[in-house]
Amino acid sequence: MEMTIGGKKIGAGHPCYVVAEIGINHNGDLAIAKRLIDVAYGAGCSAVKFQKRTVEVVYTEVELARPRESPFGDTNGELKRALEFGRDQYREIDAYCRSVGMVWFASPWDEASVDFLEEFSVPCHKIASASLTDDSLLRHVRATGKPVILSTGMSTMAQIDHAVQVLGREDLIILHATSTYPANYDELNLRVIPVLAQRFGVPIGYSGHETGIPSSVAAVALGACMVERHLTLDRAMWGSDQAASLEPNGITRLMRDVRLIESSMGDGQKRLMEREVPIMQKLRRVGL
Repeated sequence: MEMTIGGKKIGAGHPCYVVAEIGINHNGDLAIAKRLIDVAYGAGCSAVKFQKRTVEVVYTEVELARPRESPFGDTNGELKRALEFGRDQYREIDAYCRSVGMVWFASPWDEASVDFLEEFSVPCHKIASASLTDDSLLRHVRATGKPVILSTGMSTMAQIDHAVQVLGREDLIILHATSTYPANYDELNLRVIPVLAQRFGVPIGYSGHETGIPSSVAAVALGACMVERHLTLDRAMWGSDQAASLEPNGITRLMRDVRLIESSMGDGQKRLMEREVPIMQKLRRVGL
C-alpha cells in the first residue's frame, strides 16, 4: 500500500519521505522559521512540519495560569500564546514555502486548528502522539479527505488499534515513536516498525526524538518509509524541543545516510556482481 503527499509517493519501493519537524523550535520568530525552512530545503528534506493549537481549547485555565518562567513571561499561558503563529504568520510561511518549493503541513491539536490549516490547502494532516486517543479530532481530520500521518508515542497497541479503527486505513501512514525528549537509545524499540507493518498493512514510518542519527537510518533499513526528525538552528537555544532536535549539519548527514542506506538495500536476490568478476578471477583457485 502507498500514499501520495505533495506529489511524492510514499511506501515500499519509493524513496524515504523525510520530514523536518520545525514544530515550535521557531520560538515565535518568523525569521527563525524561514531559516529552518531554508535548512530543510538545502538538506533535501521532503517537507517541513509545524504545530497548530487553539491555546484556550487545548489547555485548561488552570494549566495556562501555572507559573512557568520563559523569555515571554512568568506563566505557561504567556509561553503557549507566544509560540503560536497566527493567520498572518502562516500566510508568510505558506508563501515562503511555495517560493522555494517546499511542502509544509502541521499537527493540529484541536478541531478549529484543522479548519485553520485547511485554509492553506495543506496536503495532509499529522496526528501528534498526544492526540492519538482524541476520537473527535481524528474524525474531524479524516473528514477533510486528506492523507493522515498518525504518530504512536506514549500509546499502547490497543490504543493504536482503536485509532486506526476510527481513521480507517485508506491514505494512512503510521509512525512508530517514543515520546521522551530527548529519547534514550534503549527506549526506541525500533523492532516495532516491522510489527506495525505486518499488523496494519499500511506504510510505516518513524518519528525520532533521540539526539543522534544512526537509529533513524536503522529505522529505514527496518522498513520505515517516512522519517520525521525535529530541526533546530542550535540545540542550545531556548525551548523544550531543542535538545531532541538535529542541527543543520545533523539533518544534512541524516539525508545523506538515508539515501546511502536505501541504495545499499538492493532487491534481496543474491547474484554475482559484475565488478566482482575480475576479483573472483584473481583470487579464487577453484570453481571459476
